[in-house]
Amino acid sequence: MRITRLGRHLGARIDGVDVGALDDSGFAGIETAFHDNGVIAISDQRLDPAALVAFSRRFGALEINVSASFRDKDVPYVNVLSNRRRPDGKYVGSPDAGQGWHADLSYNDVPARCSILHAHEVPMRNGEPLGDTLFASMSAAYDALDPATQRRIEGLRAVHDFAKFWNYMIREKNSPRHALTDEQRAEKPPVIHPLVLRHPFTGRKCLYADPGYTMRILGLAPEESDALLAELFRHQTRDEFLYRHRWRVGDVLIWDNIATIHMAAGGYRDDEPRHMLRTQVLGDPARYRGERLSA
Repeated sequence: MRITRLGRHLGARIDGVDVGALDDSGFAGIETAFHDNGVIAISDQRLDPAALVAFSRRFGALEINVSASFRDKDVPYVNVLSNRRRPDGKYVGSPDAGQGWHADLSYNDVPARCSILHAHEVPMRNGEPLGDTLFASMSAAYDALDPATQRRIEGLRAVHDFAKFWNYMIREKNSPRHALTDEQRAEKPPVIHPLVLRHPFTGRKCLYADPGYTMRILGLAPEESDALLAELFRHQTRDEFLYRHRWRVGDVLIWDNIATIHMAAGGYRDDEPRHMLRTQVLGDPARYRGERLSA
């Protein structure tokens, strides 16, 4: 196993590994690299949906996404992200997932551990990959806050809502996704999380808010809440906190959903195929809930 650091705060590439043949020691090495780097890319894998699920489950229990439209037909824990089309013209997978800053599953009542995205096809133009994914370090962002702001946000809690990002994509990005049904809204109601979480593995304090799902801060007047969230959103995506992942076919990219927020860059056409498989790993409630995470 060869580990190469890629960014200042986030990002490492791992070579020389077959994730389908890892013993416990090999997986422990990957898990350590994941905690150390927040985002890791394991090179040169070729996993079908069942094999991706088998590997993903080593990190924890998996989410079945509330939207059934682009689940793998045989393996519901896998979502397909793709701009390829079926013969009837419909997309094979979600063509525009994640094109705005967010933390996956922050709309769950228990924060998620990680997401895993496996690249089967990467769009190319003039020999260069398209569709990068950007990440921002939430531990670095918290550490860089001035002490007065750190004190101000300690103990504050905010509402996260699945519908916020979904409706944004329809309203602002002309997404082909359908409006949420009443059943989907009932399945994912708004939840409340602290603005500052202590990471359950690394112990570092992380800013736990994101433009995609965080709606308002409890206990503040609407104008004060909006102003503070806008300030935090501007701060957390400053250039010095960012890592930009340039995809390779075969990458298995794993990112920490407390230590990072992320955004898909997009920028490719339908004739520049992108096809990826995604799993999302839930947080163990014994580690990821309540006072165990608070500052």
